[in-house]
Amino acid sequence: MEKTALEQALDQLDQASAAARLALDQVQDAADAAGMAAHAVSGGAVDPFVFRFAIFVLAIFVGYYVVWSVTPALHTPLMAVTNAISSVIVVGALLAVGISASGLATGFGFVALVLAAVNIFGGFLVTQRMLGMYKKKEK
Repeated sequence: MEKTALEQALDQLDQASAAARLALDQVQDAADAAGMAAHAVSGGAVDPFVFRFAIFVLAIFVGYYVVWSVTPALHTPLMAVTNAISSVIVVGALLAVGISASGLATGFGFVALVLAAVNIFGGFLVTQRMLGMYKKKEK
């Protein structure tokens, strides 16, 4: 029996979901290994949490300098990509709010959901305004 297009799409979605979970597990294992290696190399002076927090802080600085060095001509495509990334954050936040048993995780998921939603809608507004600047003015 031949599968319908919807069934094929669901199968592909299941496969992509499994691949994403595997990739997430591998990234978490690599981060844990790096944190434990830093802990071992420093003789226990570097806590794995501090190692991960340092990576987070470095990512903030790199992101800041990358975003502020973008030329205005590339701003609109960059906003479109940012909106796409925020939509992925919304999916993760919805999972955190809906699945988690911890009140703390639910709270952080809700905050992430609200901030990502503001980012998406604000990004669409800014993108629309930027595209409006390139339109010819009607007389």
